[in-house]
Amino acid sequence: MIPRELFPKIRQIEIRTKGLVNNVFGGEYNSAFKGRGIEFSEVRPYQLGDDIRSIDWNVTARTGETFVKIFEEEREQTLLLVVDISGSSDFGSQDKFKREISAEICALLGFSAIKNNDKVGLILFSDQVELYVPPKSGRRHVLRLIRDLFAHQPQSTGTSLQSALDHILRVIRRRSIVLLVSDFLDEGFERPLRMVSRRHDTVAVQLMDPRDTSLPPLGLVTLFDPETKQSKLIDTGSRTVRDQFTHSSTRSNQELKTLLRRARVDHVEITCGEDFVDPLAKFFRARAQIA
Repeated sequence: MIPRELFPKIRQIEIRTKGLVNNVFGGEYNSAFKGRGIEFSEVRPYQLGDDIRSIDWNVTARTGETFVKIFEEEREQTLLLVVDISGSSDFGSQDKFKREISAEICALLGFSAIKNNDKVGLILFSDQVELYVPPKSGRRHVLRLIRDLFAHQPQSTGTSLQSALDHILRVIRRRSIVLLVSDFLDEGFERPLRMVSRRHDTVAVQLMDPRDTSLPPLGLVTLFDPETKQSKLIDTGSRTVRDQFTHSSTRSNQELKTLLRRARVDHVEITCGEDFVDPLAKFFRARAQIA
């Protein structure tokens, strides 16, 4: 049952994101992923001017005549939204929690996808797969996904990207666009990420709150980990403590960038409290130029 107070918020997100899709983002999405879904259609006899790289050598050897493979761009693609709803998603030092920003990003990309006649699916995960909604098309379906993003109550507070990635490998057979939305505060997921990246066009959207990387000088502060439920008292008045925290965060973020690069996963950073439309649009424009 969806809480009644969520309906105005969902409607507001729909209006805002559909406006962005129509005026700004729909073309960026289409350009970024255009031509990435190619499927085999048929073989036909070789004709003068055909690219020799398209020759089907098996058929050619079997028939004694030269045949080439014909490929067609898939008219319909699948966008799979894979969203982290662990305990850290309910954190935000700015005006919104990470989970709210995730929902708005997914709404924007979901409406962009259906504008291009693509299907959209959803995986919500903590340290387990909390919800899987198979891909479908249409406005009502995207609205259902947005409601799930806001209304689903996680059974756990931990994080396991591996569990989500393993689920993708099991249930998504056809090559798809996989959008991972998370703060990536996790370890041990590089191998399944590489496997997903080999099968699917994979993009990591990293949500970063300013307090994930730096602490203000507020004196003695109790830091609470929403995933482990553990608390720790630290002296933020100490410059050394603040520098150590920033150094550790910077190192972890650099390690994540290296991991994503090795796995051949595209990466876009979103800073909570700042408009996410511009970095997303810039990212997809850059992708379109090398597509």
